[in-house]
Amino acid sequence: MTISTAKISSEKNPEDENLGIGANIVYGLQHVLTMYGGIIAVPLIVGQAAGLSPSDIGLLIAASLFVGGLATLLQTLGLPFFGCRLPLVQGVSFASVSTIVAIVTTNGGSGGMPVVFGAVISASLIGFLITPIFSKIIRFFPPLVTGIVITTIGLTLMPVAAKWAMGGNSRAENFGSMDNIGLAAFTLAIVLLLSKIGSATISRLSILLAIVIGTLIAYSLGMVDFSKVGTGPLLAFPTPFHFGLPTFEVAAIISMLIVVMVILVETSADILAVGDIIGTKIDSRRLGNGLRADMISSILAPLFGSFTQSAFAQNVGLVAVTGVKSRYVVATGGLILVTLGLLPVVGRIIAAVPTSVLGGAGIVLFGTVAASGIRTLAKVDYRNNMNLIIVATSIGFGMLPIAAPSFYHHFPNWFATIFHSGISSAAIMAILLNLLFNEFTRGNSDQQSVFVAGTERTLRHRDIAALNDGDHFVDGKLYDAQGREIPVVTEQTTATARSEAPASVQRAS
Repeated sequence: MTISTAKISSEKNPEDENLGIGANIVYGLQHVLTMYGGIIAVPLIVGQAAGLSPSDIGLLIAASLFVGGLATLLQTLGLPFFGCRLPLVQGVSFASVSTIVAIVTTNGGSGGMPVVFGAVISASLIGFLITPIFSKIIRFFPPLVTGIVITTIGLTLMPVAAKWAMGGNSRAENFGSMDNIGLAAFTLAIVLLLSKIGSATISRLSILLAIVIGTLIAYSLGMVDFSKVGTGPLLAFPTPFHFGLPTFEVAAIISMLIVVMVILVETSADILAVGDIIGTKIDSRRLGNGLRADMISSILAPLFGSFTQSAFAQNVGLVAVTGVKSRYVVATGGLILVTLGLLPVVGRIIAAVPTSVLGGAGIVLFGTVAASGIRTLAKVDYRNNMNLIIVATSIGFGMLPIAAPSFYHHFPNWFATIFHSGISSAAIMAILLNLLFNEFTRGNSDQQSVFVAGTERTLRHRDIAALNDGDHFVDGKLYDAQGREIPVVTEQTTATARSEAPASVQRAS
């Protein structure tokens, strides 16, 4: 009886499908390639800001890959009270970059790394303790709010795809060159072509195949450098406390705590987004398990030389594009990340993939996230309420830091840290406005704004006059009192019929 129940439960949850070792490896590798540039970006930026040597920066990268893989395994496979068991890839959160750089520069470059690790541990521990509060906010995330957040996630990621397509390094001489953008356009074209003419399997692998083909084309044009693949150790295990024991400073902890709050909001949005995409209901318990996995991973990450962990939004887009919903695929990607953390040579091979190739694929990935949010927003009722205003204001608010990155530079640091993220800005605004207009309805005007009035449903008198007694609708079809279906014609059909009628009939009508 227990076995039967387990089978039924597995059938109801698409994320529990196991596609087999071969498919798991291939699709898991596709997830790794999608987020690889993002996961190594943070240790690269932090290492350069701290003035670390290339070998130490390499250790930061290896640690980020290793910890990201372990965090992904915890999130996808789960333990009691830890892990949402959804296809979510974990990695170093980009939301922490500016705060970490500020801490290391304030504390003397490389000497500030122990302060950073102490701040990450302390702030993540506080975040872990308050996750029960965040897991209770599920009722405040109706399709109106989740649709706004998912749409904003996709839109805020587009500048990343654009920068990748231009070459990635804005200081390089060829940044924005036609060679880089052309390679990105070629990769995008391959994705679209394989999605159109390929089989179901090829279509699902379109992103990975396009990246491989794009890299081969780039190699033939001399745009790929594999010379550094053989330099460095073949095997390396992240050394605990390589940069010294963590030190704890109050100011740094407070700054990092704000970042942790942002990460909790963004991870909540990603969990809800992937649940909506794969068609699985997310309750407060599952959300809480996911947030706890996020925080415990962030607490342990500094022990190996890494930073705060969170779900990667671009991989949510990959789930939407491919339709592969299995968490075991992503878990396999986690194993690949762990392997890359232990085998730097493999990481150096993947790092050789041109950024512009990733940019071409990223346009599809990130655009799909936005499209998924728009699809969710289509389920929202906009009649006789302020939902249209909530959507417009929240998305507009989320686009401010994207359209004008310096918009919050003169605000207090704590405010700028929170609202510099378009995702956090849109999420906070959507939640507050939904509470203001849809939860606390007292004081709402009975005469809504002109935007709401424009969405009111109306029927013309002549349409009602054409109905007879007993006419009724069933499943979108019109029937008379005897149950006979009445054909419904569109205005275009009527106009076509009139144009094809004899001239005398047209004059009469």
